[in-house]
Amino acid sequence: MSLNFNKKTAFIQIVSLLFILLFVYAAASKILDFENFNVQLAQSPLLSAHAAWISKLVPVTEIFTVFLLVTPRYRITGLYCSLNLMIMFTVYIYIVLHFSSFVPCSCGGVLAKMSWNAHLLFNIIFVLLAMLAIGANNKYEKGKTFWSKYLHEIKWFGSSIFFSATIVVLLFLSSENIMHENNPFTRRYPIHPAEYISEIDLKFNSYYLAGSGNNIIYLGNYTVPSQVLAIDERSKKQKIFKITFDPKNIPFRVVTMTVRDSSFYLSDGSVPAVFSGSIKNWKITNEFKGIPYFTKVVPLDSTSIVFRSNNAKNSENVLGIFNAKSSIKVQYKRNLLQRQIDGIFDTDGSLLYSPEQKKIIYIYLYRNEFIAADKNGYLSYRGHTIDTIKHVKIKVASVKNDMERIISSPSYTVNAKAAICRNLLFVNSKIKGKYENDKLWEQAYIIDIYDIKKNNYLMSFPVYHTGKSKLNGFLVTPTNLYALIGNRLSVYKLNKAIRKEMQAN
Repeated sequence: MSLNFNKKTAFIQIVSLLFILLFVYAAASKILDFENFNVQLAQSPLLSAHAAWISKLVPVTEIFTVFLLVTPRYRITGLYCSLNLMIMFTVYIYIVLHFSSFVPCSCGGVLAKMSWNAHLLFNIIFVLLAMLAIGANNKYEKGKTFWSKYLHEIKWFGSSIFFSATIVVLLFLSSENIMHENNPFTRRYPIHPAEYISEIDLKFNSYYLAGSGNNIIYLGNYTVPSQVLAIDERSKKQKIFKITFDPKNIPFRVVTMTVRDSSFYLSDGSVPAVFSGSIKNWKITNEFKGIPYFTKVVPLDSTSIVFRSNNAKNSENVLGIFNAKSSIKVQYKRNLLQRQIDGIFDTDGSLLYSPEQKKIIYIYLYRNEFIAADKNGYLSYRGHTIDTIKHVKIKVASVKNDMERIISSPSYTVNAKAAICRNLLFVNSKIKGKYENDKLWEQAYIIDIYDIKKNNYLMSFPVYHTGKSKLNGFLVTPTNLYALIGNRLSVYKLNKAIRKEMQAN
């Protein structure tokens, strides 16, 4: 009997020692590199919103558990605490692997170099060790059945699993709600959601991204408006096309081209004029007659376009729909853009359209808001980017006898550039989030991704650059992201984390 007791005692002490080593090392790793641990938790798809307090609570709890384990009087209590912690860690990893939108980096410590599946197995082993050590402490009378011997422990184990799993699930659901509905501005950076694969030297900086289709990227040229550069997404072969068009006496100033499906569009809002043709022969075959002056325009289909004009009161910006086949060709949607200061600078932004979702998107330049409307211009919802800039931070002054208005203070750009692909909105943000260092912002442009179908934030990733060339624009296809930086076109492959969120319709 004494020998049996000694074996059990030795087993409990060995398991306790293993947990002491585990928690001391884990806690020390977190404390010594606390900033990195805090950042990694902030990138967690489960705990992003609670990173600030969880990053402090976890090492403190681990140290407290070690104190219980090294004290003979409280050793069994320490094993119960160890069991609860390991169950929480196990449930966390299981949710990350099976229910999160992406798998983040490891949170350091002894498991830092393990795969997530190895983490899961490691934790399960320690859960079983804790259960066996607690069971070994059981003192029972001879003649009792297994269930009667261990009924107390079985009930406690079941309660521990339920309690610990419930806490993790509630934290996950709470964090998801905060991140999607009331974001504290913590970005999520999955592991390599977009991977740099190549760079194309365009030789000149007068190119702009005009559209894509059938695995071809099209670039227009400000200097030579009739020239189109086509780049094959797969082979990267380049080909130049020339648009056939006789402008006659049309007073063009700045002609831009857009490619949508099998059609291309030439536009100049100062004329105003919009023409279209087929990319099969690059000939102009149609004119959108009766269109008003505009400052931005995006084709919706072969007969309709969405445009931004300054035809509102006091020359304020307004969005409108032009439909060549409608009896009323022009319809202004004056409720879409909302004024905060002057209705001109404060409503500046990017105009986009998703043919798959049949959604018009207008994202403000100086505030954390975007508008989603159907192709007829009726408001679907007002979404927000994850930063906290709700109100425009600019000052506007009138000059030349109140005939012109200019920005009289440094502009505080929020959403500099944007692109859309299917249900995903890609935004180049200029606002630094929590836990982000200056070095990252010096080396890269940050792209935030939103799901316009679900109206929520998904993740972020950097597009790296060299030198001082600015990001002139970017375009996204179902497989790649193309960033035009100076006279170079950087190509990034969209990996699983992004592709799994992209819906065809």
